[in-house]
Amino acid sequence: MKKCADEKNRTGLTGRQNAENIGGTESTGNSKSAKNTESRDPLAWEEVSTEHIIQDEWIDFRRSAYRLPDGSVFEPYYTYSRKDYVVIVASDTEENYLCVRQFRQGIREVTTEFPAGGIERKDGREYGGDGGFAKNALVAAKRELREETGYESDEWSYLLAVPSHATIADDYAYLFVARNCRRVAEQSLDETEFLNVQKHTAQEIEEMIVSGEFPQAVHIAAWLLARREEKN
Repeated sequence: MKKCADEKNRTGLTGRQNAENIGGTESTGNSKSAKNTESRDPLAWEEVSTEHIIQDEWIDFRRSAYRLPDGSVFEPYYTYSRKDYVVIVASDTEENYLCVRQFRQGIREVTTEFPAGGIERKDGREYGGDGGFAKNALVAAKRELREETGYESDEWSYLLAVPSHATIADDYAYLFVARNCRRVAEQSLDETEFLNVQKHTAQEIEEMIVSGEFPQAVHIAAWLLARREEKN
């Protein structure tokens, strides 16, 4: 088994180690603006005020004002925080890929995608700040694969941590590969999860991506990275 995502140089998290704890930020003078301006990229925007429109266990939805590189202030700019999550490119002993079909509210369609789910943190928070994300990612990946499909694997590879909506959100997707998966149990779904497991060949997934039947962007990225790893 390859070393997992709990090593700093494997996680893609170097830039996240100093991520600010945004909970409760409501005014100017936050830690971002307090940084040494000489170390800031000249293209960076400076957040000068923030209003938390919704802040609950699911999401922190904010309306902010930013100082632009030319010194002018732009507002409102809307961003949000949600849980980091995992995506698993999982294949069985016959090299078929485990996919799930479920309804996605954003596009109001039933989609085909890879098993995925939120990372349960150990610091008592749902999102924001540095919660030891990488250390919890593999645990979440193994849990989600078993709960959504009933399969387990002893062969895991970590691919990448990537911002899933960099323009408006700060959540990261942790991408994994699980090989030679074997079925060990029935699905164990949450009360709001209604999904079916399907097996697809690599060619079928390629065709679904091209036809738009496999529409999740981060899942497509995971697929391309997994395929590249296979060739290496």
